[in-house]
Amino acid sequence: MTNEMESEASTSNAAMAEYDLTQKLIPHLDRHLAIPLLNHLVDAGIFPQEKLAKAQYDLVKGTNMVDYVSQLYDLVKDQSPAPEARDFEALRSQATQRYQDLQERVQPVMKVIEDPDAVAKLRSGLDKEKNLELLSNDYHISLDQINQLYHFGQYQYSVGQYSDAASFLYHFLIFSPNHELNISAHWGKLACNILGGEFEAAASEVKDLRDIIDNPHGTKLAKPLNQLQARTWLLHWSLFVFFNLEGDGTGCQALLDMFLAPAYLNTIQTSCPHLLRYLVAAAIISRRAPKPAGVKGNRDHVRELTKIVQMEEYQYTDPVTRFLKDLFTDFDFAKAQDRLTVAENVVRADFFLSGFADDFVENARWLVSEVFCRVHQRIDIGDLSRTLNMSNEEGERWIVNLIRDSRIGVEAKIDLKSNMLHISRPYTTPTAYLIETTRGLTFRSQAINMAMASPDQQRSGERGERGNRGGRSGRGGTRTGGGVGVRPAVTATTAATETEVAA
Repeated sequence: MTNEMESEASTSNAAMAEYDLTQKLIPHLDRHLAIPLLNHLVDAGIFPQEKLAKAQYDLVKGTNMVDYVSQLYDLVKDQSPAPEARDFEALRSQATQRYQDLQERVQPVMKVIEDPDAVAKLRSGLDKEKNLELLSNDYHISLDQINQLYHFGQYQYSVGQYSDAASFLYHFLIFSPNHELNISAHWGKLACNILGGEFEAAASEVKDLRDIIDNPHGTKLAKPLNQLQARTWLLHWSLFVFFNLEGDGTGCQALLDMFLAPAYLNTIQTSCPHLLRYLVAAAIISRRAPKPAGVKGNRDHVRELTKIVQMEEYQYTDPVTRFLKDLFTDFDFAKAQDRLTVAENVVRADFFLSGFADDFVENARWLVSEVFCRVHQRIDIGDLSRTLNMSNEEGERWIVNLIRDSRIGVEAKIDLKSNMLHISRPYTTPTAYLIETTRGLTFRSQAINMAMASPDQQRSGERGERGNRGGRSGRGGTRTGGGVGVRPAVTATTAATETEVAA
């Protein structure tokens, strides 16, 4: 019995290891950002602990976190092949000396930053050149001393002091005119905010970096290949931010807005199609979240993503993306439900999605129910409950809530005697369809005509409109002049209504 349980566990681990994305994510992350991913794999237990310990050591041995490196070295020193022996006492002494040297170099700038009078003067001017001139003339601070803020912040980051590093990089960005160093400082500050748990500040950095990447202004990012690489990195780093933002669906909605932007969607399709998992998961998780003002509904995101998943299936596929294809392309409810069971396990094992597993499953079931109701007129509640892996009573409550809360646009009645759900859909008359289709057609035609007209013709039309305001000609009652005519649209609607009455 014990051997059978161990065999089942190893089979399950092998399946989860097949869908783990850590090895695809790490090449696009800073080594400090990759540490939490490996720690998560240690807790998940889907890979051998010896290999994970070796991977952790190889990852952090390039940092200045000497104590942490020493702990991991103790775990792997007896493995074959054995890692190179290192003198951690000497490394610790060198790191301490380097830290003290950099700290001394930034002292002149820190004295100015900590002086309230100096801060008031500097804040009064938003021009960096004026601030630099003020620092040079009044406080004898050179540009090289300002750059020491960057180097000290970078070193603090390398030893794991993320909050202090973010502070120094923030002050550096206030004063520095060096575009290339500023870009590097923005990346460093984003990593510091993520690792320090300051996700609102990290979201602001994501916006700043996105603006820098999309508008390179002569920097190295102006080269298409560099821009593609920068967008790829930003997509991966932003996962830490969007899946940790507080609020009902706020982070997932922000992820959808950024990932579905044409430039970033093209980046996903070109260099990192594995991020489709997070795009699909975010669309499903936020499926029933309140729709922000001016934002496209989540249902449209799901439909759009179904086409993208189909298009990119030759590059990447997993149970999460295949669930959409089974449901919205094949309409195979049995396969979709089986796929959802596997997808749930994948989501629970994923570093970024594990905290959203319950929301993912509930909203995925909601999608199955909606599609099921859209393609059927009479539904056996027992069959639907079995499709959703629920008891008959749970299925009844689920269907009642679905009809009450969903936006599927149908009317439903439950026949308790036959245990059936009857679906009816509102019928649109041909007249109503014609009116809805042609609504605003005249206005759009006039707008197109005005847009295509020459400037002289537009001015002539405007004069004609002003000169004939209120005047009419002919039996049709149309306005003369070049202004936008609204009467024809009213006439068409009235005529259609009269036709409907006569019918």
